Amino acid sequence: MAAFDLIQNLYDISLKPRLLHSLIKEHIPDDKHPFRRPLELSHVVSMVKTHRLLSESATESTDQKLIDKWKSAVDAWVNRLLMLVSSNTPDKCWAGICLLGLTCQECGSERFLASYSVWFQKLLSHIQPPADAHFVKVASCASISDLFARLGGFPNVKKDGTSHAAKLIQPVLKLLNEDCSDAVWEGAVCLLCTIITFFPSSIHRHYNSVEAAIVSKIMSGKCSVNMLKKLSHCLALLPKSRGDADSWSLMMQKILLSIHVHLNDAFQGLEEGTVSNEAMRVLVPPGKDPPPPLGGQKTLGNASDQAAKRPERLLMSSVSTLMLCCCTMLTSSYPVQVTVPVRPVLTLAGRVLMVDGSVSQALFPFMTAMQQEFICSELPVLHSCSLELLASILKGVRSQLLPHLADIGRLLTEYFRKCAMPELRIKVYSIIRILLMAMGAGVGVYLIQEVINNTFTDLDSIGYESVGTPFSAYSNVSTEALLQSSQKKRKRVNATGSLEKQPDRVGLKVEMPKNQTPKSVKIAALEALEALLTVVGAFRSESWRSNIDHLLITVATNAFKGGWAREEKNIFLSSEPNPGLADFQLAALRALLASLLSPARVRPPYLAQGLELFHRGMQETGTKLAEFCAHALLALEVLVHPRALPLIDFPSANYKSDDGIKSRFPENIYSTGQKTEHPIF
Repeated sequence: MAAFDLIQNLYDISLKPRLLHSLIKEHIPDDKHPFRRPLELSHVVSMVKTHRLLSESATESTDQKLIDKWKSAVDAWVNRLLMLVSSNTPDKCWAGICLLGLTCQECGSERFLASYSVWFQKLLSHIQPPADAHFVKVASCASISDLFARLGGFPNVKKDGTSHAAKLIQPVLKLLNEDCSDAVWEGAVCLLCTIITFFPSSIHRHYNSVEAAIVSKIMSGKCSVNMLKKLSHCLALLPKSRGDADSWSLMMQKILLSIHVHLNDAFQGLEEGTVSNEAMRVLVPPGKDPPPPLGGQKTLGNASDQAAKRPERLLMSSVSTLMLCCCTMLTSSYPVQVTVPVRPVLTLAGRVLMVDGSVSQALFPFMTAMQQEFICSELPVLHSCSLELLASILKGVRSQLLPHLADIGRLLTEYFRKCAMPELRIKVYSIIRILLMAMGAGVGVYLIQEVINNTFTDLDSIGYESVGTPFSAYSNVSTEALLQSSQKKRKRVNATGSLEKQPDRVGLKVEMPKNQTPKSVKIAALEALEALLTVVGAFRSESWRSNIDHLLITVATNAFKGGWAREEKNIFLSSEPNPGLADFQLAALRALLASLLSPARVRPPYLAQGLELFHRGMQETGTKLAEFCAHALLALEVLVHPRALPLIDFPSANYKSDDGIKSRFPENIYSTGQKTEHPIF
């Protein structure tokens, strides 16, 4: 290449072969030179993806010589990688395998279809021999997964892809059954998930073996939490390999029964014996045979005996993993329509949620102090999984839950009253919000009082900083009491001179907030109130709306006392969501907008204060708060400037139609029939 052979610009096709040759020469090792720095591969991957160096895509007007140069450069790239994959040096072999997986993703379709079979054989050889290093096996599983994910997008090679995938099942199961590292198991499970997703029929002959291997690994107690999540996902996908409703139902029934067996041992001494028996009758109705045990165990009795011999921590991890598997099955798509066992799922979830670690006097001989301490330490995880199970069945079943809404409402109401942990309260609020939005006013009426009581409690610490009134004073009264309270009104003049109705607060003491509720819980409470106002805002609103409206305007006002939050991200913080002040302010504004727009018998009493907040927020340019405030002002325009616009365009009073008949519609079409001398607003 001449020193001054310049390209036209960044998008010149001639740049791609030059860059590819430079990468091969400077960053990809060969058989003579050692592999210097593995971190250089990240630069290679970035360059290939950014400039699409392997795509070989060009327009019809592109010079054929340039196309040939690019093709020649890609040929050199592939040849170098195949040489590395065959290398006896583990680090070079690993580099070649990783880059070959990248090539499967990025190369052109024509090259991929012509070469995938050769590439597959090269990669397959590295997960079979036991002598290969673990990191080579992990890279091989990942690259083969990339290959099959790409191959699944070509329907015309489905049969050949299924044949290749079937060759992988035994080697992958061998990796799972070996005493390897978590990384190898994770690579094997991810590869299994890819095969089930894109080539499900290749699993048919090995279905029971795959199920047994996954369940054995879940019950082994040797896997990390992240690994258990991947195993549960793979087990949930397994029925898709058969694609019929019976396989899905059987897997769900086996998982629920396995959870029940483990709970019998874990909760011994913490619940009455009749609870287990009743749950068993729901899972396996009288007269029906129980399904085969999960994973091919001999009998349910043997499974229980094995569970009793294992440490309690392993029992809990197995139960939570199987619950997560149920959640995935309930929320994932399936090729055919299936019948969800709603009552068994609700029974198991309720059984867990009703256990709080207390031991009755009659059950003292069956529980030691150490056992009780351990169960109490693990119960939050089980409660969280049970709440996830409830949320999943709400998302997956939807309208089919109508016959079970009363049971769900009672379960949530009873659990909410004793639930104190922030993470669990957030989940309960989320479930209630899903229920309200999915089922509408029917369930909303049933949950009004419970939502009000709990939201007043959680927002209490911020609700009365400025007014000196604890909102908990309103949260513990019945609906009838709220009705009586709302009828006692007093009027005060606001800053604009208008009269507003305010709840009577005479005789209430000034208190300092006693609870410091986390922002995440406050946000969840505000979101639940937003859903409640959206669904049942006008239903018997005279008994509770005035207090809710006052709560929300007070919360929103106090949230901005310290100024408008800046949306900042810290790269050193964990990736887990950690709501900040900006998130709380946005939730407060959303709930306030719902309060202003929700139907009511009177004009929103805090419309002026709300408009002021939204106008101020719209000035915070470039933030989510500003975007929402602009949307809120648009939505409130109909309240600020109400119009009686007709549904159709009436002709004017002086308009004559084609047939010469003059219109008889009056100029003033207001329903009152009175002429207005001044326009409204």
